[in-house]
Amino acid sequence: MEQRRLGRTGIMVSVLGYGCGAIGGLMVKGTAAEQDRAIGRAIDQGVTYFDTAAAYGDGVSETNLGRALKGLNAKVTVGTKVRIRGEQRGDIGGAIVASVEASLARLGRDSVDILHLHEPITRDGAPPTFTADAILHDAVPVLQRLRDGGKFRHYGITGLGEASEIRRVLEQGGFATAQMPYNILNPSGLVPLPAGSAMPDLGGCIRHAASIDVGVMAIRILAGGALSGSEARSALGVPSVAPIASGASYAADVAAARRLLPVIEAGHATDLVELALRYAAMPREIPTVLVGTSSSAELDHAVAAITKGPLPAEALGMIAAIQAG
Repeated sequence: MEQRRLGRTGIMVSVLGYGCGAIGGLMVKGTAAEQDRAIGRAIDQGVTYFDTAAAYGDGVSETNLGRALKGLNAKVTVGTKVRIRGEQRGDIGGAIVASVEASLARLGRDSVDILHLHEPITRDGAPPTFTADAILHDAVPVLQRLRDGGKFRHYGITGLGEASEIRRVLEQGGFATAQMPYNILNPSGLVPLPAGSAMPDLGGCIRHAASIDVGVMAIRILAGGALSGSEARSALGVPSVAPIASGASYAADVAAARRLLPVIEAGHATDLVELALRYAAMPREIPTVLVGTSSSAELDHAVAAITKGPLPAEALGMIAAIQAG
């Protein structure tokens, strides 16, 4: 599998990263045998980045990923996340320290490669969002101290919120990586939306991040599963998914995905999931795209899609025409 440089970290990561969250659900609700098999299979197929978070299954994902990697004696790149909620907002630094220590204990590691601050950033900072000032003044010094103390090699953010505030934090906070939404329904982290689009404008934040050598990890590349073109959910995944940076509802995203079926019928991909994965992996500004799965078969399908490479120009033209119409 293709490996790309993750911005200023210098780490080489697989273009397809393995997401261990609750939407796919395997690493939260699957059996230990299924989880170990999936992680091993991912590594065998060239996946080198594994992404988890304290919030995924209230720490269950971290515990399961740590067990699987230890059993395989795997040398891969691991990232986790800290989220600050409720009363923790009164002591941002203390919350980060406690979360990192708990995450490392669950993962069974002394350190991780990347820690992401899993918070939206807005001007007003209304909960659960934070202002850029709170991130820069209260969170960043603690992140730097923990990095220098060897708890993680690099720190990053989840690039949600208002574009101007995200850009400010990336420019001033020393963040080496950023997880940002990018998919075939809403590519506005990189390129302008079609005229009349109802999608939220992400203001070119991915393009900006890449320009200052921040390693971008694309999230929501399947719009939470809606880009399958079906509202059916896996038994292991969360029963309902709220859109992030896409349509007004999951059903609306599914409908938008189904409008792309003519591209499949023209033979440019075997199904909508393959189309979405290949689209998301095309930009050089995005070193890795994260996908979660509910089974090893879904992982195999994702790997097969990615290894087919970029979509042809004719397919991109069809996509643009459909979305402009």
